[in-house]
Amino acid sequence: MKRNDLRNIAIIAHVDHGKTTLVDEMLKQGGVYRENQATEERVMDSNAIEKERGITILAKNTAIHYKDVKINVIDTPGHADFGGEVERILKMVNGVLLLVDAAEGPMPQTRFVLQKALELNHRVIVVVNKIDKPDARLDEVVDEVLELLIDLNATDEQLDSPMIFCSGKAGTASLSPFQQGTDLVPLFETILEYMPAPEGEPDEDLQVLVSSIDYNEYVGRIGIGRVERGTIKQNQEVMICNYHTEAAPKRTKIVSMYQFDGLGRMPVTEAKCGDIICFSGAEDITIGDTITSVENPEPLPFVKISEPTLEMTFSVNDSPMAGREGKFVTSRQLRDRLYKELLRDVSLHVEDGETTDSFKVSGRGEMHLSILIENMRREGYELCASTPRVLMKEIDGVTCEPMERVSIDVPESCMGSVMEKLGARKGELVEMHPSGNRMKIEYVIPARCLFGYRSEFLTDTRGEGIINSLFDGYQPYKGDITLRYTGSLVAHEAGESTSYGLFNAQDRGVMFIGPATEVYEGMIVGENPKMGDITVNVCKKKHLTAIRSTGADEALRLVTPKVMSLEEAIEFISDDELIEVTPKSIRLRKRILNTELRLKAEAQKRRGN
Repeated sequence: MKRNDLRNIAIIAHVDHGKTTLVDEMLKQGGVYRENQATEERVMDSNAIEKERGITILAKNTAIHYKDVKINVIDTPGHADFGGEVERILKMVNGVLLLVDAAEGPMPQTRFVLQKALELNHRVIVVVNKIDKPDARLDEVVDEVLELLIDLNATDEQLDSPMIFCSGKAGTASLSPFQQGTDLVPLFETILEYMPAPEGEPDEDLQVLVSSIDYNEYVGRIGIGRVERGTIKQNQEVMICNYHTEAAPKRTKIVSMYQFDGLGRMPVTEAKCGDIICFSGAEDITIGDTITSVENPEPLPFVKISEPTLEMTFSVNDSPMAGREGKFVTSRQLRDRLYKELLRDVSLHVEDGETTDSFKVSGRGEMHLSILIENMRREGYELCASTPRVLMKEIDGVTCEPMERVSIDVPESCMGSVMEKLGARKGELVEMHPSGNRMKIEYVIPARCLFGYRSEFLTDTRGEGIINSLFDGYQPYKGDITLRYTGSLVAHEAGESTSYGLFNAQDRGVMFIGPATEVYEGMIVGENPKMGDITVNVCKKKHLTAIRSTGADEALRLVTPKVMSLEEAIEFISDDELIEVTPKSIRLRKRILNTELRLKAEAQKRRGN
């Protein structure tokens, strides 16, 4: 049976190509708001960090109504680090809107998300967005999209995908690149005509594949998934089973059930095949599980999520300032929080570390792990985080490392310094072509060699460069490389920093702290421009004497300190350093705080080498 009153679609694209802005306009023109209702920009980015950074981190569901048809829309993240979110929700939909920026064209993440959609044989509507940009190049972008579809071995039907030209910000769409249109009706019409209606037998045995998990303090875990077969009712007895594990099916009861409608959830008592639902009552539900009928527990296979490529060690904060600012500071609380995150994030791995108070956390990239740390500190957790390490793999007896495909768009004048830096970091040039007065360059580079490069790249290109990277498989290990050519300025003793102490220390390098900051022995207070660490005394006080000397009353001019963000701190630290993260502060420190013990350990290490 076909559900002609329903369509399930996902919006996929590279970061900043306008997915969330387009969803805003679809909601406005889909009758979700009253005529005089105040609306906000990027309403789907409901998380505080998403609003601050202007990026989508979690995939979110909404639904709009057009001509008696309900269109379930899923807004997805565009960052490569959150690719796991895109991979799993594609099982919930029958087709995708592929958004492509009219100026930038297909980018690395466009290729990744499109490939995943084509593997599932989804229908594709290509939406060329931002056609009102002054540097839009519509004809070239259309050709680039077709080339990308051919590269990814799309079927004949997928190659004939309809193309819509729209401006998400203006809320207009048209079928012709030469017209801007007046509203999004051409887009809605194309979705109804081209996207397949969900099919299924409402009288057969129940199957609901869980693709997402939400959590509520009152009802506990909430499963989100699509009804693949049969009909599900409130208070129905069901079985939870998993295709990929041999665990015995568990019996449970569906307590409450909701469907997405606009920006809210509407309680329902029954859902048929094709409906996307949220349900509570199944406490042990996880992503990839199938809800089935009690009589015939037949699980559905779930998409294989790409493996993580990066690992960091999270440990209990053991600095002299531990426990002052955080609410949750013990290893048990840290462990519970990390394992709770696994229920929502399928691309994250957590395992116990070498000591009882440390945990190895693996993710897709630096941003993936830094967002987790940022969320934890906002919730009141204190922890120490190590420098990121790439996860090696043994393939046919050869040690291999993850590689990244880096796409760079820079002004021609900055091209030399960028290519020199990437060459030194073992990058291999794949492609290079001009685009106006800018150059587009593609490199394949070991993932570990990109650590700390992004901030350097922005400096080299005077903020005008654009850099994007995407996982590109494994290649044999490329050998050792020095990534950091600077050292640290380390506090010599505990106390409060003084203007006099900082004035004497600032000649040694860039300071990270200002006066009247509490420090402890082994805390990193600045960056030494040369390799090697220098111990400095920032708590030094000026001795007061009765003798006046030349220059005694001169004002001490302090250079403005560099305040490190979490991402900058992750890029900065080396193997013998840690980041101390608390709800109010981010501090850098040495693993061994005592100066004497640290110097002994360094000497021993040199002798060992």
